Amino acid sequence: MIKNFRFAAASTAAAMLVAFGVTSSQAATKAKAAKTVTCAKGIKIAFMGALSGDNGQLGQNMVDGAQIAFDDWNKANKNCQIEFAKKGSSSFDSQGDPAQASPLADKLLGDKKIVALIGPGFSGETKATMPKFEEAGLSMITPGATNAKLAENGWKQFHRILANDDKQGPGIVTLIKGKGAKAVGVIDDASEYGKGLADTVRSGLGALDVANDTIDPKGSDFSAAVNKMKAANVDFIFYGGYYAEAAKMVKQLRDAGVKATFVGGDGVLDQKFIDNAGATTAEGSLITATGAPGNVNPAFQAKFKAKYSKDPTLYAPEAYDCAQVFLAAIKAGKPTRAAISAFVSAYDADGITKHIKFTPQGEVAGDTVFSYQATSGVLKYIGIVK
Repeated sequence: MIKNFRFAAASTAAAMLVAFGVTSSQAATKAKAAKTVTCAKGIKIAFMGALSGDNGQLGQNMVDGAQIAFDDWNKANKNCQIEFAKKGSSSFDSQGDPAQASPLADKLLGDKKIVALIGPGFSGETKATMPKFEEAGLSMITPGATNAKLAENGWKQFHRILANDDKQGPGIVTLIKGKGAKAVGVIDDASEYGKGLADTVRSGLGALDVANDTIDPKGSDFSAAVNKMKAANVDFIFYGGYYAEAAKMVKQLRDAGVKATFVGGDGVLDQKFIDNAGATTAEGSLITATGAPGNVNPAFQAKFKAKYSKDPTLYAPEAYDCAQVFLAAIKAGKPTRAAISAFVSAYDADGITKHIKFTPQGEVAGDTVFSYQATSGVLKYIGIVK
């Protein structure tokens, strides 16, 4: 009965369209045109983060993911072209350095056509620049800055689209304990991200944490930390920091005869970690992230692969979600900094990585931690840490 009713209703609607001289094809075309957004020319959404330097690939992942969203939008909305400000004269490449990010924030805010920001990508640069974005009323969503304390500053413009390090840290501890660890060493790079995550891991390990050290990521000789790990006879070593230094670290550990399983957080989750360390040296390393894996959404994965000839990498799906939140604001007729700020704070919709709804502190719900292992020269996804 219900199926027949629906068929009859559809037939009646089709007949009415024909009666008014409109074919179903024409109706579909008009409906599609009606959904096309019109807006003022020159609107920009910017990216700030590392696009060069030792750990620039992580920022490039973000840009690549967000670009898919802008490509789709500009193709569908000829009368509302949005510029993704991330290269050339519009580049805000901080190299992940807080000192470089601060003047870039001034440059970014000086361009009144920029109405929102994807980024900053790393925690240190986010801490350094957020007071400026807050004062200017520029809404930002970071796809990668995970230091938990960033959400404790009362910033209304701060939003984070993935779980923070207070969620990732316990997952790392669970992973290490689940592998039967008896003695663990923890090393950090003294950055907002690296030390913050390492401290969370230290707290969770308790008595298993038997050796600790901090390195200068700009240095090249990590022998003091290596010797401390060797003397403690640890069977696991967690490193809080980024992939460039992690690769140097694991090479120096192996050269010193330290066979402990190397473990890293999301800052290490890039193929360049293996490429720089060497496949044999990196073999067996465990890496975690709260960023979603590349296959989180088949449609996004297919578009990404068609454009870049590779699967999505860390933070790319999150950056895509960031872009979609801002584009939804423009679609809703809110193309100014103030209007976007209010829109993002009230946002409540599904993304490709998760359901997106921000707390007053700018956090999203969820605490999933994903794990990977360096296997035969590649990063192999091994599942969710339970």
